[in-house]
Amino acid sequence: MSNLLEVNKVSKKFGDFRALNDVSISVPEGSIFGLLGPNGAGKTTLIRIVNQITMPDTGTVHLGGELLNQNHISAIGYLPEERGLYKSMKVGEQALYLAQLKGLSKAEARKRLKYWFERLEIGDWWNKKIQELSKGMAQKIQFVVTVLHEPKLLIFDEPFSGFDPINANLIKDEILRLRNEGATVIFSTHRMESVEELCDDIALINKSNKILDGNLFDIKRQYKINTFEIGIRTQDNVLLRQELNEKFNVSEANFKTLEDELKLNIKLDNGVKPNDLLNYLTTKGEVSHFVELIPSVNDIFIQTVKNN
Repeated sequence: MSNLLEVNKVSKKFGDFRALNDVSISVPEGSIFGLLGPNGAGKTTLIRIVNQITMPDTGTVHLGGELLNQNHISAIGYLPEERGLYKSMKVGEQALYLAQLKGLSKAEARKRLKYWFERLEIGDWWNKKIQELSKGMAQKIQFVVTVLHEPKLLIFDEPFSGFDPINANLIKDEILRLRNEGATVIFSTHRMESVEELCDDIALINKSNKILDGNLFDIKRQYKINTFEIGIRTQDNVLLRQELNEKFNVSEANFKTLEDELKLNIKLDNGVKPNDLLNYLTTKGEVSHFVELIPSVNDIFIQTVKNN
């Protein structure tokens, strides 16, 4: 898969503060790329550089194989964390204006807006002012004007802020659909559960430096600890726990069950396969729960930032 966006050794300082330090990322075409990091890590600075709001001190950015330039503005859709709608303007009037700034004719903009307003069931908002809408309602309008001109690269900074769970899922589905139809998405958020659901690849920035990047599944494999969460019903929990302590590295597990079970985390040594453990357990009782503990993005985020 080719990369739509290539950021190469980009650095940026504001006075004595270094916001980015030789940061490089590659965003595969047709993917959802998670840009992660604590507050103040440098994510927003990088996004602003890609949007040509500010320029890097050193390094280069390429979009579609070309050095980033003003002609690429129409190829990017940006939903900023700090929303930029004019509160006193009517929704339809404002959406038409913003669409034309992105190069659409008024007639084409009306046609596309009609499609999106019907799709998101917001057709009766056309003559409302932004100040009359809730935060979540205004967020839907912001989303529409971001994607309306069908850019190659979509950048969403905290796109679910202000949404209730139903509308958050609606926008998640739309982001996935846009990806499946060929759009490339950069997704910046503090909601790690959304990263789990949406992202193909991630990069983690901390204190102006990139400290982790790659395919999300590959990163999860790297952070695996070869530990299994087990639940087993047996006649003598104390005796089985003693036996397991002699054979494996065992600790208490905490998960909800309907029965009174022995619940443990068992870490396997190199060379011991999961089937070996499962076969052994089935000789000791009724195994009701057997799950490999895969690190979450949240776990990886916290561990990597702390280690860094």
